[in-house]
Amino acid sequence: FLLFLYVQQLHKVSLRRSLLGDEWPSARTRSPSLTGKSAGGNKNWNDQEHLAFVQSHLLDMLELLLEPEQLSASSHCSGSSLVSREAVRALSFLLEGTVSSSGTVRPLHELALRQPCHGHNGYSRVARAFSLPKLESWLRSSLTANPLGMTVCLRAGKKLAWAQQVEGTTRRAKIACSARVVPEVSPMVIMSQVYRQTLAKSSDTLVGAHVRIHRCNESFIYLLSPLRSVTIEKCRNSTFVLGPVETSVHVQSCDNVKVIVVCHRLSLSSTTGCTFHTLTPTQPLILSGNQAVSFAPFHTHYPMLEDHMAQVGLATLPNYWDSPMLVCRDSGDTSAFRLLPPSDFYTFVIPFEMEGDTTETPGGLPQEYQEVLSQREQKVQVWQRMVKEAGLTRDQRKQFQAMVENEFYEWLVQTGNRQQLDSLVPPATGSKQAAG
Repeated sequence: FLLFLYVQQLHKVSLRRSLLGDEWPSARTRSPSLTGKSAGGNKNWNDQEHLAFVQSHLLDMLELLLEPEQLSASSHCSGSSLVSREAVRALSFLLEGTVSSSGTVRPLHELALRQPCHGHNGYSRVARAFSLPKLESWLRSSLTANPLGMTVCLRAGKKLAWAQQVEGTTRRAKIACSARVVPEVSPMVIMSQVYRQTLAKSSDTLVGAHVRIHRCNESFIYLLSPLRSVTIEKCRNSTFVLGPVETSVHVQSCDNVKVIVVCHRLSLSSTTGCTFHTLTPTQPLILSGNQAVSFAPFHTHYPMLEDHMAQVGLATLPNYWDSPMLVCRDSGDTSAFRLLPPSDFYTFVIPFEMEGDTTETPGGLPQEYQEVLSQREQKVQVWQRMVKEAGLTRDQRKQFQAMVENEFYEWLVQTGNRQQLDSLVPPATGSKQAAG
């Protein structure tokens, strides 16, 4: 727990230095971003930043884990300080690795207790402890950036040609998958800067993957496979339809996005005007900085959905989509969220053909939402009967149809839905290819 608290300094913002006239973040501390340019303080996406932090503070973290009798009068370590096996096991919270690039990833304490490493890290079988100077030296010489992290994934991973590489800003779109060099480690799929596109995928590449979606704007993204975890960060005006997520979906610093997902856990921070259609066995967590959040029942399906839910161990009950928990109460948090009124509720159709048995929303809809849909359906039936009984001539029917189509087209333009329909035009092989 002490280590967890300590590593929060990695994301520390010094407002006091700004008041004193020093720019924050300092230009000297900026490191290359995913694209090789200045990261501007985006530490979440910078594995080199994480490595530099651990290297700079390694001794401090080791001192945190020492027993009181191993500290000097000034509460610092000495050359004779010993680090217990329990302390090294705690360090496994932060560090793991491999032996001679064997491919098997092991926690730090297992690596440290291997016989060939004892001479380097100062482990004593008699004392059942490590020499602190030797342990620090061994760790420092062995540390490297995460080879399975986001930076390496984008720079050296397999580039995925899912997004259209077209003129203008969409040239910046980057989608990559980390190499499956370690079988027991879930792959990572990163999608960055997808702009004004509809992207749909259901493939083995996504199965069990950690998905990171970053800076995607005005797009519709369908990832219809069972996923391990999903992070959506700094996206705007977009819709994300996700396959069942085994662990967590975290949405951060997003504006006006819609997320449709079955997941074990949903959490959100610093979002504005976002809507979440979820089926989840745990209460959604509302962290700090959220405004105008709407929660609504999960309202769609695709043919493989129930099979995918079974693969990740998710069922239709219990379902706590309507019971969010305010974890951080800022001023004004009482109005941070609402449950979507039934009058604003519409079902969502996933417009792709796939093989599978699911033909309706798993678990159905809450009664008040189902009633609204039934009322709308009755109105449509009344309208159809009215048109049928109007006794229009053939020319009148053509004129009436043209008027309805014009009204519909104007509605598509006004609501922005025309972009989504235009981008759904399937390739020559048909919409089944677009989905898979």
